[in-house]
Formats: sequence, structure tokens, C-alpha cells
Amino acid sequence: MAGLFFRPKRKGEPRKRPNLFVSPEDKALVGVSGKGSVKKKIREAVSLIGGFERLKLTGKRVLVKPNCVSGEKNPATTNPEVVKAVVEILYEEGAKKVFVGDMSALRTISTLRNMAKNGIEKAAKDAGAEVVIFEDFGWVEVDLPDNLYVKKAYVTERIFDVDAVINLPVIKTHRSASYSITLKNFIGCTHLSQRPYLIDTAHWEEIVAEFNAAYSPDLNIVDGTVAMIEGGPWSGTPAETNLIIASGDRVASDAVGLGVIKSFGKWEMVASKDVWEQKQVATAIARGIGKGKEEIILKTGEGDERFESLMSSVRESTGLF
Repeated sequence: MAGLFFRPKRKGEPRKRPNLFVSPEDKALVGVSGKGSVKKKIREAVSLIGGFERLKLTGKRVLVKPNCVSGEKNPATTNPEVVKAVVEILYEEGAKKVFVGDMSALRTISTLRNMAKNGIEKAAKDAGAEVVIFEDFGWVEVDLPDNLYVKKAYVTERIFDVDAVINLPVIKTHRSASYSITLKNFIGCTHLSQRPYLIDTAHWEEIVAEFNAAYSPDLNIVDGTVAMIEGGPWSGTPAETNLIIASGDRVASDAVGLGVIKSFGKWEMVASKDVWEQKQVATAIARGIGKGKEEIILKTGEGDERFESLMSSVRESTGLF
């Protein structure tokens, strides 16, 4: 099923879920933690926005979707330690079955080989998850009539065969899409024939955002243990940022991640633009995929002096308070 020529198994509606992580005023919450073990940071970041209990995970089948674009190690791909901790927490919260799945880029496939190389496969299995490789399964055709560039998406059936989806990207820069965080991570759930560069290279970033109209994750947990602050997506300059971001809103997650990248000032495609003018962000807001700046609340947890300084820079560049 990984080839460019295929037939979708069926047609389906977009997988839409309400954002459960909002304030009483219906503002999207985004939490950032920078202290303690990876597992502690994940729990605190999610606790800041309402806690895992909002997902009511008992007895549910959950898909965790990391970034496994290639076999390169973190931060080109999601930190295996973060993958393992998330799977463990989901089981602790009562999940019946956890799957970890993705599909790598066209030039680097097979995904299973890449997961073995970058450590994600072992981390997932050690925590009790089943690894699923999207190219081994079928595709669902989803109509997206309100989009400008992408009128239909071919989405992995695995998205539709579970009760909850946890989006688990990494913070990194990207030579063609400016950056790759929460919105960009969904591209691994779409068929190889729909990679943005095969559709319209002049509107790569808008296409990334528009594909996200095909689904809603139940929760976004962003790996910021080590961020890529220059280069990407295959390799680039790493920075020890030592944080985790959590939100039910993809725009909120991306805005904070962009603020992290921007604080280093090394990647012109991010440093030279206002966070809210990034095409992925602006398109997602325009399509109703995420909320705008005035409808997002940023909450930060404990951290050292370096974390406090970084969060101050993030607030300044995003305008989130």
C-alpha cells in the first residue's frame, strides 16, 4: 500500500473531535513544563491544561503518532524516551491498547526500518505498545470541500480505527515548510501520493495546514527535550530545550514551539516572521483548525532559570499570556 498508485478502501468523513482542553471561557489552553524527568514533564504539561482525565481513557484504544520522517535520531525524529513515557502514562490512565504508528517520507521509507534505527520501535514495545506501519494498511478518502489547495485527503485507516489519537511531534525547523511541529506531523498520516511537494511546491505550508482539516487529534504532546533550531527536516542544529508542550489545539502548540525556535534567532524562515504570520499557522486559523492569539492561554509550570528565560522569550514573541 505504500506505492503511489492505489485505491482507497472507503470514503469517510473527517475525524473531528472537540478540544477538551479549554478554559471555562472556551479559550484553548497550552501548557509547558521544564522540570524533572521526561515523564514528570509530560504529566505536568498535561495537568496544566486539565489533565489526562479529560480524555477518559479507561478501556480505550489509543494511537500515538510520533515524528518518524526517517531513521535519524532526535531531534530529526521524536525522542524515544518521550514515546515510551507517553505510552506508559496512557496505560496508567486506563487505556486498553496503545498503538504507535507513522509513515516515513517517500525518500526514506521503510518506516519499520527507520523506527528500528532511531529507537522508536524499541521504546514503544518496551512500554507495551503495538507498532503499526501505515504503509501496511489501507487508506480512507476524505473530502475537504472548504479547502483552497487540497480538496480531498487519503488518510491512514488507523486514524479511524481507534478511540483516541495522541499527536507526538518534535520541535524542529524545515527547509521547505519553515518548521515542523504539530500541524506538519499529520503529513505522515496521508498517502505518499499527497506529499506537499507533489501537489504544489509554491504553497507547501498552506497545504500542510489544509490537510489537518481531515482530522482532529485528541491531544498534542510536543517533544521539546531537544529542539532543532536550524536546518531540517533530515538534520540540523540541535539545542537542549528540555521542555514538553501540551495542548488540545494544534495552532497553540505550534505557536509556542515557534516561539522556542525563534528565541535562538538562527533560522531565518522563523526568525524573520511574526509567529502569527507563518503560513501554516495563518491557514490553520483561517480554516478553523485552531484558535487565534486572543483565544489561547499559555500556562507554564516549574523550571530552572534557563526555562524561565526561554518562556519569557516565547511569551514576548507570541503575545500569549
